[in-house]
Amino acid sequence: MTEHSPSLESLVGCRVVMDTAGPATFLGTLVEVCTDGYWLADADFRDRAEGHDSKDRYICHALEFGIRPNRKRLFIFSSAVISVSALEDVVPD
Repeated sequence: MTEHSPSLESLVGCRVVMDTAGPATFLGTLVEVCTDGYWLADADFRDRAEGHDSKDRYICHALEFGIRPNRKRLFIFSSAVISVSALEDVVPD
């Protein structure tokens, strides 16, 4: 593992939301931060173009009822991610 900001390392082991500039949103437990990306466990990959809920509503649903994983492990390239936050930091609408 390489050095990263302490704030990002502090999220290892936490459920996180990873936003992208495109239609993808990732939810899961951050298990590792690598030079080129992030490993999530029990992850939910969602394409915002599919489904009826807005991104915010979908994330709030995961906060209230839990993440519904569709991947056991998932690697996300850091170049795809524009923001990372703890799921518990989401403010429900």
